[in-house]
Amino acid sequence: MPAVHADKLEMQHRLFAELSRMFGSEVPLYDKSLLVNRVCNEAIGTLLGQLWRGFAITAEQLEKTSGERHGAIRIGRPDEYRWIGRFFAQFAMEPHAFYDMTNVGAKSQPIIATAFRSRLNPEHRVFTSLLMTDYFDPATRARIEALLATRQVFSVEAKRLIEQGERDGGLSSGDAEALMREATGRIFKWTGHARDHALYEALSKAGFKIAADIACFESHHLNHLTPNTLWMDVYTSAMKFCLGEIGEAAFRAHVTLALEHLVAQCDRDYLRLHFKHLAAEELAAFELVELPAGAAAANVDALTKRLKQDDLNLSRHKHSGFKDSTEGPAADTPVLLRQDSYKALTEPVQFTNPDGTIVNSTHTARFGEIEQRFYATTPKGRELYDRCLAAADAAKERHPGLAKKDFAAYERLASEAFAPFPKQLFELVEQGLVFARFSATAAGRAAAKDGGFKRWSPLSPAATGVAGDRDAHLVAETRLLVALARAGFVAIDGLRYEDFLPISAAGIFASNLQQYGTQSTAHAKPTYTQAQLEEILGRTIIDPNETYAALEAESRAATLRELGLREQ
Repeated sequence: MPAVHADKLEMQHRLFAELSRMFGSEVPLYDKSLLVNRVCNEAIGTLLGQLWRGFAITAEQLEKTSGERHGAIRIGRPDEYRWIGRFFAQFAMEPHAFYDMTNVGAKSQPIIATAFRSRLNPEHRVFTSLLMTDYFDPATRARIEALLATRQVFSVEAKRLIEQGERDGGLSSGDAEALMREATGRIFKWTGHARDHALYEALSKAGFKIAADIACFESHHLNHLTPNTLWMDVYTSAMKFCLGEIGEAAFRAHVTLALEHLVAQCDRDYLRLHFKHLAAEELAAFELVELPAGAAAANVDALTKRLKQDDLNLSRHKHSGFKDSTEGPAADTPVLLRQDSYKALTEPVQFTNPDGTIVNSTHTARFGEIEQRFYATTPKGRELYDRCLAAADAAKERHPGLAKKDFAAYERLASEAFAPFPKQLFELVEQGLVFARFSATAAGRAAAKDGGFKRWSPLSPAATGVAGDRDAHLVAETRLLVALARAGFVAIDGLRYEDFLPISAAGIFASNLQQYGTQSTAHAKPTYTQAQLEEILGRTIIDPNETYAALEAESRAATLRELGLREQ
């Protein structure tokens, strides 16, 4: 009788629930930040129910919406990195995108990375870095590699389970549970123990705190485990208030502004993007109404009252404050993702030196990130994003400290920098800036059945502008689909961005490390490639753009075929 294997996606959800419990027991402030996020998301759910007649969300649905997790771990040796890849494969997670963090300008770090996630509809992902020891001078490299060579993160039992899963095509429920226990009990567990205090100090003082975090510790401990938020600026204001970094008057001003932005931008596309459980028919039935007089102020009052309760007085907890500014696009530009975090905590660590002596010291690495995800950009959209981000960064440099002095003015600067981006999904899709999934509506199918699309212009060389030009043809096809969508015959769902932004990640690293980038100490700075990391992993790294493009192309063809327009 063939063995019954546990469902890998189900086990993935279980794994991240267990990792979240583990991280919460290690870092109480993490659990408190999850509570702040839940309170903020509940407040937003209440506001949406007032804004959209018919919208309501249960506590269970809200928990699922904000229950996704994105983690970050750092690996020291190539063989460890391969084992990590094989481990995640047992939970249906594959490597996506190559990130060269040694090449992000002033925020560069001595690591390269990929992200492990499921290919379709991922809910959890782990940004997984590898320390590049050849980034260092020969003497430092030798010290790091010698120390890393003596540790064993994966136990014999963990390796046996992974090999068994590979051989059999999966694990039984019992074996999957055993592998999860290895994850929470050893592989990703924080122990508070490290080795070679002299090397740790040398790396830290030279500006290589990430290398110290990787080389001197005994596990691939989680540096953060990020939840989703429904509106970033509500959460960041709430965390700063609960941590005691801003007073009540400033909080009320910040969150009032954030909710105004939310109301202005909360269309059906926002609902569809943030609430996966909503069916198209439910969305279509919602009715946008004018917010009742005083509703916004009442929501601010209720949120303020809840955050002032004793269980959310985070100022009593040991903390290092909250990051000054959010990474990513302006709040009014729904592309890619926005990230922020409470700063890394300084925690006690006991170092064991090579001669057996003990040094009691501290380490600062684990932080509390938060994210809000938006639409995946096409290469054209990403190019525009990079230009807008550069303009926003330049504006911030001209006005240092503005975020603290005048938050509204700071937000206007960012918004001005991102003005070239459309703010609505239809325009973003029509201009080829984001990927989308198309589908025929019931009205579209009915019209096609009645031959109602004969009036729509066929996709001819004249319509595309250039006969035989594939890109021009796609532009014309997209415009046709958007026109059909505006008429109610086609539904457009923007594809959510499921990956990472190197510059944003570097900004998070820099803020938490209190070190803004490093330079290679090798005789000549090495060049790193995706092929190099693929060789270490023993498998191909997936290009996310190809996945997004394939999903769009498949839906595009199916929709035009269903409407009888494919042949045209």
